[in-house]
Amino acid sequence: MQLATFFDPTALAIVGGGTALTTILRSPVRDLMRAAAALTVLPRRRFAAEPLLRQLAAQAYLAGRHGVMQLDRAVIADPDLAAAIDAIVDGATPETVVALAEHCRRARIERHAAAADVWAGAADAAPAMGMVGTLVGLAAMFATMADPAKIGGAMAVALLATLYGALLANLVAQPIAHRLRVRARIEAYERSRLSAPLAILAAREAPSSGTVARVAA
Repeated sequence: MQLATFFDPTALAIVGGGTALTTILRSPVRDLMRAAAALTVLPRRRFAAEPLLRQLAAQAYLAGRHGVMQLDRAVIADPDLAAAIDAIVDGATPETVVALAEHCRRARIERHAAAADVWAGAADAAPAMGMVGTLVGLAAMFATMADPAKIGGAMAVALLATLYGALLANLVAQPIAHRLRVRARIEAYERSRLSAPLAILAAREAPSSGTVARVAA
């Protein structure tokens, strides 16, 4: 059986276009952009905190020898860690630094969840658009019953639309949404490992016993 048998532009346009339109209408533009940008993240390695922990250890060593103010010259690519280091340089308390890091972590989780929700929404819409294509094909088939030559094309639209909807949902959109959620959970846990070292580094600027005790608790 030839693969061309399973290609029908009308059914593909109904399912693909309908799914895309439904996703666009139900999602904010910012989330749509995040969902598209998330595709570039999937081929990369999953996030690991070790490089940032090593960089943070180097910053702690530098602060121990030359003072916390020297950290202002450090070049840190990760925006969340850079924001925490800037707060430490500005004299923020360990509690403030940990709260900032947690805020950045939760904001990142929300962004990842929004991108995954867009793809999950597409997975929900695709089978429905497949059913729409099936109904359109059946309606066209019944309208052309008097012309047997046109019945086959209408029936192909009806059957292939259901196939396209199932494939788009289960082989494309849903796997992407699942992988994004898995990566988001891993990154959320890995970034939580940065809080304690950041608090210890911030405590060097204001090393009162009460503050250190609260950080250790």
